[in-house]
Amino acid sequence: MKFRTEVDLNASERKIGLQDCIFTIGSCFATEMHDKFSQGQLQSLNNPFGTIFNPYSIYNAIQQIYDAKEYHERDLILVNENYISLDHHSAFDSRFAHQSLEKINQNIEDANQFLQNTSFVIITFGTSYVYEFLPKKKLVANCHKIPQKFFKKRFLSHQELTESIDKSIEILKDICKTDVQILFTVSPVRHTKDGMVQNQLSKSKLINALHEAISGKENCHYLPIYELMMDDLRDYRFYKEDMIHPNSQAIQYIWEKFGNAYFADETKIFINENNKILSALSHRPNDAKNPKYQEFLEKINQKIREQQKKVKHKIF
Repeated sequence: MKFRTEVDLNASERKIGLQDCIFTIGSCFATEMHDKFSQGQLQSLNNPFGTIFNPYSIYNAIQQIYDAKEYHERDLILVNENYISLDHHSAFDSRFAHQSLEKINQNIEDANQFLQNTSFVIITFGTSYVYEFLPKKKLVANCHKIPQKFFKKRFLSHQELTESIDKSIEILKDICKTDVQILFTVSPVRHTKDGMVQNQLSKSKLINALHEAISGKENCHYLPIYELMMDDLRDYRFYKEDMIHPNSQAIQYIWEKFGNAYFADETKIFINENNKILSALSHRPNDAKNPKYQEFLEKINQKIREQQKKVKHKIF
C-alpha cells in the first residue's frame, strides 16, 4: 500500500562528470542547487546578476552576459543615497557608483568566461509577474524597495514568456559548449504576497509556457521540481518556519533525486567523499594544538589531496 505520490526525475543520457561546469540562474532555488554543487566541489557559477525571478529578466541577464556588456554610471539610478541597477538584485547596491559598477562588470566578465566552458545550465523561474519602472518605461528585475507608485505590476503575456525562453536557449546554445544541456525548473517557493490564487496562476503560466517553448528542442529538459515539492513532499514538515521555503530535509531529498538522474557514478562518489571531508572539517576541538587533533587534520588533508588528483580545478 502506498501512502504518498512519489515524483521521479527521468534519468539523463548525458551525465554530469567531474570536469563539467554548471551554470545556475534564477530564483533562490537556483542558489540552493548551486550551494550543493559547490559543497560537492564541482565547478558551479550562480546568479551573476543576483536572484532573479521572472523569465524576461533572466533572459535579459543572459543577453548582457553574452554581450559582455559594460555597465556605466548612466545605467544606474540614485535612490535613497544608493546607486542601483534595475537589472540586478539589491546586493549590488552601493553608496558609490564605482563600487556598484565594479562588482556588476566583474561578475559579467566572469560569467561570460564561465559560460564558454559550461556543459549544464539550470534555469529556475519563480514568477510570471514583472514590474515596469514607469519613469524609464523599463521592465526590471528588482524593485529595490522603491515606492510602489513608480511601478506597474502585470503578468508577462504568454508570448513574452515563450519568447524570453526561446531567446535564452538560443543565446546559451551559442556561447556554451556544443552539447550543453539546458534544464528548466519552476521554483517550488510560493509567492504568497501575490495571493494564493494569483501565485498558482503565475506558476501555471510558467509551466505552460515552458512546456510549449522547449517542446522538440534538442538538449532542453523540464525538471519537475515544482511537482516534486507540491505532490511528493506535500507536508509542512518539509518547509521552513515561514511555511513557504523548502527546508534542508526537502532540499536534500530533491538533491538526491537530481543526483540519481544526472550524476555519473564517479561524480556521486566524488561528491559523497567531499561531503564527508566537509563534515570532518566542521569539527572544532577545545584544544586545536592537541597532537591527536593534528593527526586527524593530516588525515583529512591527505584525503583532500587524493580528491584533488581526480580533477583539474582547485577544490577546498
